[in-house]
Amino acid sequence: MAEIAAPLRDGSMLERRFRFAEHGTTLARDTMAGVTTFIVMSYIIFLNPQILSFTGVPGLEGKGLPFDGVLTATCVVAAVMTILMGLYTNRAYALAPGLGLNAVVAFQLVANEGLSFPSAMGLILLEGAVVTVLVLTGVREQIMRAIPLELKKAIAIGIGLFIAFIGLYNSGIIVKGVATPVELGHLTTWPIFVAFFGIVVTIALRARGFRGDLLVGIVLTTVVATIINSLDDHSAGFAAGTATWPNDLTTSGNWSLFGNFDFHAFSKLGVVSALVWVFALFLSDFFDTMGTLVGVGKPAGYLTKEGELPEIRKPLLVDSLAAMAGGASSTSSATTYIESGAGVGAGGRTGWVAVVCGVLFLPFLFLAPIIEMVPLQATAAALIIVGYLMVSALVEGEDEAEPGRHSGLRLAGIDFHSLEIGLPAVLVIMFMPFSYSITNGIGFGFIAYTIIMAAKGKAKDVHPLMWLISAAFLLYFLVPLLQDHLSWI
Repeated sequence: MAEIAAPLRDGSMLERRFRFAEHGTTLARDTMAGVTTFIVMSYIIFLNPQILSFTGVPGLEGKGLPFDGVLTATCVVAAVMTILMGLYTNRAYALAPGLGLNAVVAFQLVANEGLSFPSAMGLILLEGAVVTVLVLTGVREQIMRAIPLELKKAIAIGIGLFIAFIGLYNSGIIVKGVATPVELGHLTTWPIFVAFFGIVVTIALRARGFRGDLLVGIVLTTVVATIINSLDDHSAGFAAGTATWPNDLTTSGNWSLFGNFDFHAFSKLGVVSALVWVFALFLSDFFDTMGTLVGVGKPAGYLTKEGELPEIRKPLLVDSLAAMAGGASSTSSATTYIESGAGVGAGGRTGWVAVVCGVLFLPFLFLAPIIEMVPLQATAAALIIVGYLMVSALVEGEDEAEPGRHSGLRLAGIDFHSLEIGLPAVLVIMFMPFSYSITNGIGFGFIAYTIIMAAKGKAKDVHPLMWLISAAFLLYFLVPLLQDHLSWI
C-alpha cells in the first residue's frame, strides 16, 4: 500500500500524466488555475437556467424549461466535457453551455419561431453532429489552417478586448447610455465601489508577482461585497441572490431534461428554414470555438510560431461532442469558454486545470446557492486582466528604429499599413466588442479580406476555403433579410 500511495503523495503519478514541469508549471499552480477558471465562468450555472426557464420575462413565465432541470444539466455537461477535455488533450480549456446561443434558442427559436424546446434542442444536436463530422474528416482543421496568421492574431486581440468589455459592462462600470450607446455608470454606488476594490486589489497582487491574484481577488471582493450588503440590510444594489450568504446550502438534482429532444423543427418551420437555422448555429459555434482556441492558446504557449495549434483535432473533437451533449440535455450548445483564459492568466498550462474546473461543477448539482454569492463585480478584475494578457501576449518583434521597443504599428506582427491585412484585422478587433459577438467580428473581417484581395488582383492568393467561409458568412448576415422577403426560408 505504501508503494502505491507514494506516487500520489509526491505528485509523480500526476506529473507523468500531465507533465507539469515540461509545461513550466506545477500541480499547485494548475490546481489554483482550475479553481480560477471555474469561478470566472461559474456565472453560467445561474444564467443558463434563468434564460432557458424565462425567469422574470413578461409574458413568457411558465413557458420555459424547469429551472432546477437546466441547472442539473448545465453542471453535468460542463463537468463531463471539461474533464474530458483535460484528460484527452492536456490543455487548459474549459467547456459549458454557451452564453448567447442559449438566448438564440430561448428567444428566437422558441419565443419567436414557435418551436418547442425539444425541437429547438434537436437543431442544436444536428449542428453539433455536423461539426463532429467536419472534425473527424479533417475539414474543420483545414479551415483553421486556411486562415491567414495575421487574422488569427487579430481574433485573439479582439477577444481580449471583448473579454475586458464584458467585465466592465457586467460590473456596471460601463452601462447603456442615454445620449450615447454606452457611458460610465454611477461611480458612487456600492457595486461600483466593490468592482474598483477588486480591480485595485487584483492589480496590486499581480504587480507583486502573486500567482493566484485572480482567484484571491475574486474571493476577497466577494467577502467585501457580502459584508457591505449585510450592513446595508441587503439593499446595496447587488444582483438578487449575490453578495448574500444563502439560507439553504443544498438543492436536489432534476434529471428530467436528458434526452428531451426531437426533430419536429423540420415540419414546423419547413426543411429549408430548419437547415438555415442549423447553418447559422453551426457558424456561430464553429468560429466562436476557433477564436477561443487561438485566443487562449497563444498566452498559454500552445501555438507554434505560425499560429498553429498542434493536435488541434483533439480539442475540436471534444468541443463538437460538447455541442451534441448540450442539445441532448436541453442546455443549448456547450462550447469551449473564452474564460479559460482566466486560468491561463493565473499560470495554468496543462489539462489538470480543466480537470479541476470540471470537478468543481459537480458539487453545485446540490450546492448551487454557494456560487450564487459571487457578484458580477467580483469577476470584473479577472476579466479585465485576462483581456490585457491576451493582447499583451501577442506583441511580437522590436521597433527597428529603437531596438528593445515594441512597435505599435506591427502589433502581433500585423502590418496595419497593409490594406488587405490591416483593415480586416481592425474590423475583427472592433466588431467583437462593439457587436458583442466573436462570430460577427470574424465574419466581417473575413469578408473584407477576400473583397480587398480580389480588388487588388490577388484573388488567387486567397485559400479556396477562405472564399467558401466568406461566402458562408455573407449568407449568415443576409439570413434576416432573406427571411423578411422570402416566405420559404
